[in-house]
Amino acid sequence: MGESREYMTLPEENGSINISEEVIASIAVGAVREVEGVSGMMTAMGNSVTDLMNNRKNAQKSAKGVKIDATGAALTLDLYLTVEYGHPIPEVAENAQKAVMSSVEAMTGCAVEKVNIHVGGVTLN
Repeated sequence: MGESREYMTLPEENGSINISEEVIASIAVGAVREVEGVSGMMTAMGNSVTDLMNNRKNAQKSAKGVKIDATGAALTLDLYLTVEYGHPIPEVAENAQKAVMSSVEAMTGCAVEKVNIHVGGVTLN
């Protein structure tokens, strides 16, 4: 545990549960990968990180396209995506928000207040 990681801490009766923000980011990436119309993740600077549809082994690397704010009572996540050409961006973004919120809450027990989707590009297939 000598690494400098941020953790969400859930106090429990018998101790506490610590969930790394990297784990939360990986859950978010896994959820968004299943959304029709999402073609990949991007860094906040707009550089393509990975094509989620073709590169499942590197899903954790794509967690760089996820920012997590755990300062309040609930999580706020920012995801940076690319969308496949021909898919309605507002619909894809809304589906991504719902998928991420549902998966993160179900798998971690942490409340998710907001999921902000940033579409930084469109890919042509």
